[in-house]
Amino acid sequence: MALTISTMLALGTTMPDFQLPDVCSGHTVDSQRLTPNELVLVMFICRHCPYVVHIKEELARLGRDYQAKPVSFIAISSNDAHTYPLDAPGPLAEMVKEMGFTFPLCYDESQSVARAFTAACTPDFFLFDQDRRLVYRGQLDESRPGNGKPVTGKDLRSALDAVFAGRPVAEAQRPSAGCNIKWKRGQEPKY
Repeated sequence: MALTISTMLALGTTMPDFQLPDVCSGHTVDSQRLTPNELVLVMFICRHCPYVVHIKEELARLGRDYQAKPVSFIAISSNDAHTYPLDAPGPLAEMVKEMGFTFPLCYDESQSVARAFTAACTPDFFLFDQDRRLVYRGQLDESRPGNGKPVTGKDLRSALDAVFAGRPVAEAQRPSAGCNIKWKRGQEPKY
């Protein structure tokens, strides 16, 4: 497991536009058609990464716990499926069903959406407020495979709850850490 740290995109950045297919329904998730006045949580994940495997139950729990709140959860896999076939749309759809995700999981075949977000690792989290301005980017919580700390989603939950309560999100945010996004050969970004 090679550890990669998230890029920590500048707070206040406007959410990049994207249109990606949901691996289960085949319908396009269009960032321009998301419900107005809702928060948007974009999560870069995949199926094979041990860091994502470690937290996937908490991701499912988060989706259920915040389902009634004004927030759109969108998961995106940008890994090269030719090199990592478990991260192709079919196996990703199986993961959605196995985990009972309540949010779409989209496939970014061109990897252009990962580049637009400066996503670097799986998992990588980006929370945008009602105006589509970045208010949180960083880790789910302090748990990593093998460190013995429980998976709670504490950091991301705190950010979500702060915005819902009308409070500012703490500016002291810790980067996410995980496997690097599996870029297509010769396509690695230079963040």
